[in-house]
Amino acid sequence: MHIPASIDAVQAMLADQGYVCDRALGTVVFLSLKLGRPLFLEGEAGVGKTEIAKALSTGLGRRLIRLQCYEGLDAASAVYEWNFPAQMIAIRTAEATGGADRQALQAELFSDEFLIRRPLLEAMAPDENGAPVLLIDELDRTDEPFEAFLLEALSDFQVTIPELGTIKAPEPPIVIVTSNRTREVHDALKRRCLYHWVDYPDFDREMDILTARAPDAAEALSREVVAFVQALRREDLFKKPGVAETIDWAKCLLALDVITLSPEVIADTLGAILKYQDDIQKLQGSEAKRILDEAKASLEAE
Repeated sequence: MHIPASIDAVQAMLADQGYVCDRALGTVVFLSLKLGRPLFLEGEAGVGKTEIAKALSTGLGRRLIRLQCYEGLDAASAVYEWNFPAQMIAIRTAEATGGADRQALQAELFSDEFLIRRPLLEAMAPDENGAPVLLIDELDRTDEPFEAFLLEALSDFQVTIPELGTIKAPEPPIVIVTSNRTREVHDALKRRCLYHWVDYPDFDREMDILTARAPDAAEALSREVVAFVQALRREDLFKKPGVAETIDWAKCLLALDVITLSPEVIADTLGAILKYQDDIQKLQGSEAKRILDEAKASLEAE
């Protein structure tokens, strides 16, 4: 599929994949696609940063390549490595058959046949369906040296393999970089990207998201779920629930045939929306009822 021709077309394409975005996010996605610039998405965990890459991949009919970041990630793990066991077998086979020409063997050992492509190199390979979507997920989990390495990859869309030389993407991949802001990402990398802060949605947009992702939920229950989660985010919690938790919770309530929220139902299903025991303990007893009453009062006031 071709790149959408307008912001409205981007929003419509994402909506077709069950991803409901506001105008500001739709605009920056459109500009990223139009200008061929990486898109840096920052925000709390669970607000839909990773999902936008998946929706783009499906909507555009492009391959999704995901680089999941972690502490200690290095260039070799992100770009390529040589298949050492296969190389050793090739060496022993050559020795057993009388010894091949040394230079020819070396050229064979460091050829594409023995190259294991990791996400960054994979994203730079030609693809008949168009450039893939490269998701560099949770960049803030990596170390600063890896960020410095990414500068070349995101600036020129090329990587250098000493044994093979420089490999450049024939068509730049569509790059989505996400961060949960557990640490600040260096300005030099941000300057190479378009930036957008993905915030928690307001009530109406979260309702639209829940309708798209959990269509079997009755509207009345969905409204209660969204109102309760929105009220919960105003509490002093270690980890506030994201949109992903809203969707998970609604699906759990559906599985339990829940028609309306009650303090007892909330107490039984808190593990779907809160992921830390300290937060769960805060909602024990009368706290869940207080927040539920606030949520229902806000619905009645509309």
